[in-house]
Amino acid sequence: MLTTTELNKYADVLIWGLETARAGMGGKYKKGDIIHVSYNLDALKLAEVLYRKLLQKGFNVIMRMNDTPKMDFDFFDVADKNQLKFLSPWSKSLYNHLNGLIALSAPASLTHLSGVDPKKLTIPSKARKPLNKIRDKREQSGKFGWTLCLMPTEALAKQSKMPLKKYAEEIVKACYLDKPNPVKIWKDLSRKSKAIKERLNNLNIDYLHIESKNINLKIKLGEKRRWLGVSGHNIPSFEIFTSPDWRGAEGVYYANMPGYPSGNYVKGVRLVFKNGRVAEISAEKGEKFVKKRLAIDKGAKQIGEISFTDKRFSLITKFMASGLYDENVGGKYGNCHLALGRSFTDAFRGNPKKLTKKLEKKLGFNDSTLHWDLINTENKKVTAHLKSGRKIVIYENGMFK
Repeated sequence: MLTTTELNKYADVLIWGLETARAGMGGKYKKGDIIHVSYNLDALKLAEVLYRKLLQKGFNVIMRMNDTPKMDFDFFDVADKNQLKFLSPWSKSLYNHLNGLIALSAPASLTHLSGVDPKKLTIPSKARKPLNKIRDKREQSGKFGWTLCLMPTEALAKQSKMPLKKYAEEIVKACYLDKPNPVKIWKDLSRKSKAIKERLNNLNIDYLHIESKNINLKIKLGEKRRWLGVSGHNIPSFEIFTSPDWRGAEGVYYANMPGYPSGNYVKGVRLVFKNGRVAEISAEKGEKFVKKRLAIDKGAKQIGEISFTDKRFSLITKFMASGLYDENVGGKYGNCHLALGRSFTDAFRGNPKKLTKKLEKKLGFNDSTLHWDLINTENKKVTAHLKSGRKIVIYENGMFK
C-alpha cells in the first residue's frame, strides 16, 4: 500500500534510526559491519528497498523472514519443552559479531496465539536471555544498534476498524513519509526531545505524582536515573521515558487504551500498587488473561518503565492495534504508558560497564521476562516532587512544560 517513493523514504528513515541509535552509545557504522534485517512477508517490498540501500552503504546484510502465523501457532502447539528452549548452534556466534538489527513488523494475524498459556509463551524468551545479554553488552559499548518499524496489513487494519488504505495513510503521516525530507524532520524532533530530556535530567526528582480521571499514582524515580527517548530505536517514537525504582510505586494506574498482547484483546486494565507491586488487578475485557500474564514471574507485577508522549510531536491520533503506535499516540491529550516487567538499563546514569546485576537490584531496576506497555490517553497532570522539597508540574494537557 506504500508507493515506491514512500518505501524509499521509509528505508532512509530506518537507516537514520539505526545510525542514531548506535551513535547514542558512542558508536559509528563503517563498511563491512554486519546488519541483520528481520521481516514479515507483508514487509517484503520494504525489505527489498532497504536491502539495496544497506548494500550501497557497504554493509554485509543478513536477511531473514519471520515465521508465518501458522508456524507460530504450530510451534507452541506441537513443540516440547526442549524444542521451546532450543537455540541454534550459530546464534551465539552471530550475536557476538552483529552490528545492527532492523526489524520490519507486518503481522498477518494478531490473534493466532490467543489460546496459548502465557507461561508457555515465555519459555523461548527465557532461553534467549543469554543472547540478549550479548546484544545489550555490545550496544552499551557502541558496537551495536537497532531500530524497528511497522508496515500496514489487513490484520492490523481490521482490528483498528479502518480500511487498509486508511491504515497505510496513518503510517505514512506518522513517519512523515509524505514530506519531502522526513529524515530532516526526525533530526529536528531528536533535537527538541534532547532539550526536554536535559531539563528533566537536571531536576533532581525524588518522585512523580501522576493524576488523571482514573489515575492517582506515585512513582519513585530512583538513584542514578536518566530520561531517554527519540533515540532512533523505534520508528516512529515520540515518547520521553525512564525506568524508575520499582519499589517506590504506590496508588492506582488505569489503561484506557485497548491492546492485543499475545493475541488477546484487553481493555480497561486497572492496577493498584502497594509497596511497589501490583496488589489488585481488574480489567473490563480480558481480566483472566491479565492475571495469568502478571503471574509468569515475580517481576511481572513490578514497574519497568514510565513514559510520556508530547502531543506536539506525534501525528498519531487513532487506535492502531500496535504497541509501537499506540504508545506514541498524540491526539488531544498525548499519552502516558506504564510498562510492567523488565526495566531498560539504558536509563542508568553512569558508566554502563559498571552496572552489574547486584547494582541493578540495589538501584531498583526490575527484571522480568515480561515488558508490557499499558497506555492511558486521559488528560493528566504529572508533578515532579524534587529532593529539595519543591514541586514542579512537568507534564499537563498532553505536553511537557
